Amino acid sequence: MKAIVYHGNKDIRLEDIPEPSPAPGEVKIRVTNASICATDIEEWQFGPLWVQHGSPNALTGKQTPLVIGHEISGHVVELGEGVADGNVHTGDRVVVENVLTCGTCFWCKRGQQSVCPSMAVAGFMADGGLEEFMVWPADHVVVLPEGISDVEGPLVEPATVAVHGVRRSGVKAGDTVAVIGCGTVGLLTLQAFKAAGARVIAIDIRDQSLELATVLGADWVVNSRDEQAAAGRLMELTDGVGPDIVVETAGARETPRMAIEWARRGGTALLLGIYSARLEMDFNSIVGREITVIGSVAASPGDMKAAVDLMAQGKIDVKPLISETVPLSRAIEDGFNRMLDPDKEVFRIVIQPGS
Repeated sequence: MKAIVYHGNKDIRLEDIPEPSPAPGEVKIRVTNASICATDIEEWQFGPLWVQHGSPNALTGKQTPLVIGHEISGHVVELGEGVADGNVHTGDRVVVENVLTCGTCFWCKRGQQSVCPSMAVAGFMADGGLEEFMVWPADHVVVLPEGISDVEGPLVEPATVAVHGVRRSGVKAGDTVAVIGCGTVGLLTLQAFKAAGARVIAIDIRDQSLELATVLGADWVVNSRDEQAAAGRLMELTDGVGPDIVVETAGARETPRMAIEWARRGGTALLLGIYSARLEMDFNSIVGREITVIGSVAASPGDMKAAVDLMAQGKIDVKPLISETVPLSRAIEDGFNRMLDPDKEVFRIVIQPGS
């Protein structure tokens, strides 16, 4: 079967690899759709950063080369030994809950599974979804309800990242939240905060993204091309106080600093971005203003089911974020290479291994 295999920095290849068979406790999935995330591009260009290399992952035994792609949906075609035909059935449409944890370490026992030292994520520490078939633990797939289409399925994963961040932020109904970066994760985070009862200010340097943010429910939009003007506008919108929570989703060099500086005194900066450059920060702006800085990555148990429920209820809409569908045979040329363009006008490119 065909797959996109990560070998190392700037080295991904379309290859023929053996079709997998499910081990006990696993299901075999025919991958129908897998989307390309900015993190995939960063790993390709600047990594390995998160991709397992040099030694096998403790849970999966995998390291480079491995199949990439961590935003995955498909149809269950086979149940491994010991998988009761109860919670998941052959023929089910599912999304892959892509984070595996050990369940026994200090952090897992305290409900902090997303920082499990042995954590394995599909596409980074285990074979991912840019392949025709994959296997995955049966207890780590979520059945898609009728209201979520196959092509929307992969975007459940970034919606889950958004839900996890919202849960970690401690947001309260009526809080004012500013989201810096209106790419896919930023626009999903905006919607997740709206679902939690917050008022949301969307911030970006691209007019196209701000227009879509308005469509998806932003209460206000601010263009941050002029940083000083943007900071002034935030103060105007919050009666001179500043946002309760500022969320950074862009992953750019200056945006984490902006999130910390723009949060109100005693407020919160929530960092969701993945950073390929080392950042500098004046820590007195945190200490002197008692800013709470929260990092958020991946997901915890229950986050993906919550994201699926919000999508099914229409509170998170991913349809406008699907820019194009591409067959697996053209994933590198029409997917990865296109995502490299700094002037690209796309959010998610969805790869369809079966087409």
